[in-house]
Amino acid sequence: MSLDDALLSLEGLSVGDAFGELFFFQSPAERELPEGPWRWTDDTHMALSIVEILRTCGNINQDDLAKAFAERFMQQPWRGYAGGAKKLLTRIACGEDWRKAALELFGGGSYGNGGAMRAAPIGGFFSEDPTSAAREARLSAMITHAHPEGQAGAMAVAAAAAIASGHKRPAGRDFLLEVMAFVPESLTRQRIEAALHIPAEDLSTAVRRLGTGTYVSAPDTVPFCLWSAAYHLDDFTGAMWWTVSGLGDRDTTCAIVGGIVALSSRRIPLEWIGRREPLPEGFSRMSD
Repeated sequence: MSLDDALLSLEGLSVGDAFGELFFFQSPAERELPEGPWRWTDDTHMALSIVEILRTCGNINQDDLAKAFAERFMQQPWRGYAGGAKKLLTRIACGEDWRKAALELFGGGSYGNGGAMRAAPIGGFFSEDPTSAAREARLSAMITHAHPEGQAGAMAVAAAAAIASGHKRPAGRDFLLEVMAFVPESLTRQRIEAALHIPAEDLSTAVRRLGTGTYVSAPDTVPFCLWSAAYHLDDFTGAMWWTVSGLGDRDTTCAIVGGIVALSSRRIPLEWIGRREPLPEGFSRMSD
């Protein structure tokens, strides 16, 4: 287990989150780095709770994590939480059991990308152990995403992050193939399989066939993110510009890719970290 790698992944996730959020309001075509501060959103806010629980418990304690999610939300509900998340976390904060509340959300549970957006630090914590990463990511997702697709998305991202942290990690199609071994049968997995057949340079086909989070679902978000990360594992900056060029739910796609690629490249530009809104004390791990 590696808290240091969890913090590195969180750093990449938060930079990606804040960077991607900017491009809802401007075009990424010119590749001009926006001035700071870059404000991070609920993606990072929930990932802070993930890292906090991993640091305290050494694994995902679901009841403690549910409490941490709810408390952070009540402190800063303006971080960009979607309507369903607001409703769910308010219920948990008021004392309801997350198991019941999550299942009732959307009449059977959410299959959104929220479980995936915060999962990469779990892969960092369980560096080079994708089996444990996927298992713990599923536990983390269940608190807010009772639907199997929402859980599959989180499992895929955490496994990808654990694999990316390895000394002998694969790349490209081989990376996607290795990740698939830890993703249960689902639409999310089927679309990761489809990503195997999309060339590294064919962004338009990836956007069309995989989606970039337009529907804010795990199947519509995670496969594109893994495809983007797979071909930019040594280049954090390139991964960010490539991912945000797909548009869609760009804070979340960049958060997912940033959390993975930070572990493989081991480098996040200090200029980017300096422009991002600071993380709370005890959560930042500077890179170069």
